[in-house]
Amino acid sequence: METGELLRNIINLPIFSNSLAEEMLAGNFRSVFRGQGMEFDEARHYNPGDDIRSIDWNTSARFASPFVKIYREERELTILILLDVSPSMHRGYITRHGLSPYEQALLSAALIAFSAECTEQQVGAIFFDRDIEKVFKPRKGRKSIMALVMAALQYQNNVIPRRTQYGSDIASALAGAQRLLKKRSLVVLISDFYSINWEQEMGNLCRKHDCIALRICDPQELMFSGLITMEDPETGVRIEAPASLDSFRESWTHWHMERSTLWESQCRKSGASFMELSTETDAPSALIKFFGHHGISQKRKKR
Repeated sequence: METGELLRNIINLPIFSNSLAEEMLAGNFRSVFRGQGMEFDEARHYNPGDDIRSIDWNTSARFASPFVKIYREERELTILILLDVSPSMHRGYITRHGLSPYEQALLSAALIAFSAECTEQQVGAIFFDRDIEKVFKPRKGRKSIMALVMAALQYQNNVIPRRTQYGSDIASALAGAQRLLKKRSLVVLISDFYSINWEQEMGNLCRKHDCIALRICDPQELMFSGLITMEDPETGVRIEAPASLDSFRESWTHWHMERSTLWESQCRKSGASFMELSTETDAPSALIKFFGHHGISQKRKKR
């Protein structure tokens, strides 16, 4: 898809963002999207009738007088989007809609960001491949979201030179998110998950934050026949494949199914919620249904 056309699609996303925000608030996602409940505000002198469980023992010892902790309702949430910009995201199969995995990922990221804006949440992002490419600290407002989107558009068609062409490192991005976030937040990781050894970092992040793994995938069906050349976009390795043979097509489909099942298992063990999104699927409709019906209840909805 041409950059101008993709930008026009993104500009139209705020039309759907109110609907997605409403579904987020209506489903199991509600408690997360509206904040985590109560956070410490201040300490004051103990008054008769106060719950002794709220006594602040450190402050009481310091001033030799009983103090209690006062909490206030927390309504703000930080949403951090981890966006994979590695080569494999840009070299998917051409579908009838003409979207690459990266274009579908960018549309999804933009929609989530605009939806967060509807409820005045902070939105930040980390772009990564083998290394962390860019970091956008969480901020409020349409201006910061558009700055994020315009920066992401520069990676379309892989036009920004990479420091390396050897794979993506999801674990590094997850570790970066943990360093950046100071309080409980929602982390949305958008990737094709052509990466290894990220499960432990995802588990570490899930212990402190709510995490959603959004896997962007091409249709599994081979769209070619005859002897074809297949190239690994991360390493550049090429092989010749007999795409017309039934045995090859069966092996191809089986490999994709195994990979999907393994990814699902890894997400479950890590404690992350998860969803697969095909490049042929309408992203706004799929995300609205996912958040509205399932929230982040650790159930995958395959599209």
